Amino acid sequence: MTTAPTGNPRTYQVRTYGCQMNVHDSERISGLMEQAGYVRASESDEADVVVFNTCAVRENADNRLYGNLGHLRPVKDKHPGMQIAVGGCLAQKDRGEIVSRAPWVDVVFGTHNIGSLPALLERARHNSAAEVEILESLEVFPSTLPTRRESTYAGWVSISVGCNNTCTFCIVPSLRGKEKDRRPGEVLAEVEALVAEGVLEVTLLGQNVNSYGVEFGDRLAFGKLLRATGGVEGLERVRFTSPHPKDFTDDVIAAMAETPNVCHQLHMPLQSGSDAVLKAMRRSYRAEKYLGIIEKVRAAMPDAAITTDIIVGFPGETEEDFERTLDVVRAARFAGAFTFQYSKRPGTPAATMPDQLPKQVVQERYERLMAVVEDVTWAENKALVGETVEVLVAVGEGRKDDRTGRLSGRARDGRLVHFNTDGITPRPGDIVHTVVTYAAPHHLNADGAPLHHRRTRAGDAWESGRAPRTPGVLLGMPAVRPA
Repeated sequence: MTTAPTGNPRTYQVRTYGCQMNVHDSERISGLMEQAGYVRASESDEADVVVFNTCAVRENADNRLYGNLGHLRPVKDKHPGMQIAVGGCLAQKDRGEIVSRAPWVDVVFGTHNIGSLPALLERARHNSAAEVEILESLEVFPSTLPTRRESTYAGWVSISVGCNNTCTFCIVPSLRGKEKDRRPGEVLAEVEALVAEGVLEVTLLGQNVNSYGVEFGDRLAFGKLLRATGGVEGLERVRFTSPHPKDFTDDVIAAMAETPNVCHQLHMPLQSGSDAVLKAMRRSYRAEKYLGIIEKVRAAMPDAAITTDIIVGFPGETEEDFERTLDVVRAARFAGAFTFQYSKRPGTPAATMPDQLPKQVVQERYERLMAVVEDVTWAENKALVGETVEVLVAVGEGRKDDRTGRLSGRARDGRLVHFNTDGITPRPGDIVHTVVTYAAPHHLNADGAPLHHRRTRAGDAWESGRAPRTPGVLLGMPAVRPA
């Protein structure tokens, strides 16, 4: 066990930026640290080791990291033996530059060697010098690593890592590598282990989940995996993120519609409604195909909630191109959208394209997009007033104050619901059925007395403080190679 100068176990803290993949990676980092004898620091204490798990997608990612590193320098100066580690996509991109710009950093590790972190920390302590280790390709699938899950009721399950697409705005493929798929049996083993701990909901995770199976030659593998996951006894909700429209097939829609515990929720990035911009982005589909997928999804699942990602201000985007994006937003009737102003990333083809748009043009279009998205999502939410929803009670979903007596959770379609607790005492992980009384653009309210409250094993686990800790060695997941 690694110890501090006081003789107590050394403490750690993980700070996470970026996508769901980064959140899941941070659970692995926490599991590794605890397996190595570290103890999670309380929020009020300075940790002996601070790990930054970074993102490189947005333009301000660098500034955010180096700003936080700067704030930590005087803290480290006053804290003998403190170490700082930087991992994730920005570490993979910047490598040794991080130590050059912030020489008080002790360890830099990449997206392919998370498992090396405890050894690198010990080596840096022993040598009193920074350790930088960046692998160029994945050697061991991350799910072989121990995990400290953050939730007793919901868990991420990675089905693939990396990406084979070549979107001109995206730096992820160069940082996470080509797609590597896990075998279905390995995925199901992890799901079953989570359910045995009380987990009710899993999200299947990948950079492009519906291309799953490319490595072992089965283009219908993802639909089969959805059906198989749906057969795990005790699992109540299955979600997935994110699919790519170019790979979206009818068998996946059928699997969603026909598997009772697969939620009728789809997050499918649009990026732009203009065919010309989609071509420049190398998105390999056009607006008509995108809307056609949505039409098929709603024909099979009329209650489906569809969300998306949209980029405004891509190089060369004209006013006509932007108007086409607004048209698709209105036609698609999204339940929500993550909207972004185009961010130039060094190393991507889009960064060197001509016709980079002025900031003021991008900002004005972004504000107009936000207004249309809000109108659409509000209308979709208003249609649910009076409907009964099943809510999985959650932690950290914007709990209301004591005056209102509300808690929060997610409906089966992924919508955020603030609900009245009149007469019940639900715990995170419990299930509540309630009636929607009010709709806002980004959430629903249920102000009446709940219709039903079901206590669950996930709620029991939360009440006892048992977060699932999955040791990868028990799951039998030694490699990413197909059998």
